[in-house]
Amino acid sequence: MLSPTASPESSIRAWRRIGILSVAAVALLLALVPVAHAVPAFARQTGQACSACHIGAFGPQLTPYGIRFKLGGYALTDGQDGKLPLAAMALGGFTHTAKKQDEPPADHTHRNNNLTLDEAAIFLAGRLADHLGTFVEATYDGVEQRSALDHADLRFTHDAELAGKNAILGITVNNNPGVQDPFNTLPVWSFPFAASAVGFGTGDAATLINGGLEHRVIGASGYAFWNDTLYAELGTYRALSRTAQSRIGLDREDIGRLGGDTSYWRVAWMQGMEQQSFSAGVFGFRTSIQPDHESSGPTNKFNDIGVDAAYQFLGTRKHIGTFYTSYIHERQTRDALLASSEAEHRKGSLDELRLNASYYYDQTWGATVARFLSHGSRDATLYGDGFAHGLPNTAGYVVQADWTPWGKEGSWKAPWANLRLGVQYTLYDKFNGARHNFDSNGRDARDNNTLFVFAWTAF
Repeated sequence: MLSPTASPESSIRAWRRIGILSVAAVALLLALVPVAHAVPAFARQTGQACSACHIGAFGPQLTPYGIRFKLGGYALTDGQDGKLPLAAMALGGFTHTAKKQDEPPADHTHRNNNLTLDEAAIFLAGRLADHLGTFVEATYDGVEQRSALDHADLRFTHDAELAGKNAILGITVNNNPGVQDPFNTLPVWSFPFAASAVGFGTGDAATLINGGLEHRVIGASGYAFWNDTLYAELGTYRALSRTAQSRIGLDREDIGRLGGDTSYWRVAWMQGMEQQSFSAGVFGFRTSIQPDHESSGPTNKFNDIGVDAAYQFLGTRKHIGTFYTSYIHERQTRDALLASSEAEHRKGSLDELRLNASYYYDQTWGATVARFLSHGSRDATLYGDGFAHGLPNTAGYVVQADWTPWGKEGSWKAPWANLRLGVQYTLYDKFNGARHNFDSNGRDARDNNTLFVFAWTAF
């Protein structure tokens, strides 16, 4: 069933205080940990090459070792002192679309053939103390030309024994539902890991867990990872105030008040073997959002439920193959949208399917093919301008080839120097509801086909 209406005002005030205290705690910890006692970014901290944790020696795609490192609170170390706790990253590229866009996608850009610095970021990442670690990213958006706090994940973990088996028990405080997940199947960490900031993405409609709240909320959850096999997590989120969003570099968008029924949950099973690994799971996020912050006003309710699976063939690390898939079904009850005449129907749904398969040779040469598909119920008001037939449906493929000369064990200046060069092409067979004339101005889905040539470096 969908979420009930928001909890009483006293509960809301209590959760708001918890959210404020959580943000303050994160800021205080980051401010008080001196450089002399902090530990470096992950590869330098562990003494391992980037390829130990990451498929293809680069990007967020985690190996079983990387999954355990993240769930262990980013705290594993080789015991050596004197390493920097910071890392940096930059991504830029050239974007060409099959047909010029109607308007430049942002200030200082063109209708086509854009050369952009998509983003540059610095990270505080690694072990802060015994059982305490963090991944905090601050990003400069080269297209929007502004800086903001990006992903943030602070963890406290404890090693335990449950039913005679080893277990990791942890608490995560983070700012984006799914950013804490290690399996690369939830939207925040799924392929494409690099994408054009001036392209068309996967359409203009997405489930709430697919970026609808990212960086504008604060949440906490507890999790357990038992016997290197079974993972379970349960948590909740609250919205940041407009003032708090402005202070961390975001615009003052008011996403509304999240109800006291907001919950995030995750269960996954992983089987990691020496030459291959497999995982499968279910996850969910549900909330009620009151746009006007009135305890008695109408709300919009979202209930996202997903299933996912992943397979990795690791072999001798010379030949690596991966496969990832996820499916999300979102049920919507749009009372607030209906009351403000922003939707035609009270009930609706949206589904998202993602599939991708990759091959990497010698942690250097890579190729990926992906399929994305979004399908939803018709609503001519909610899906009005820019959509055809009142439908949010978008579908297409992404193909990518990349070269990673630096980042693997034994490469130049490892683990300081990391570089990936790639070519990516996105093909659309449907966009915002139709193959042809989806915007009522003669633009077809294939007109959005996008070539993205990129350089991605980290150090």
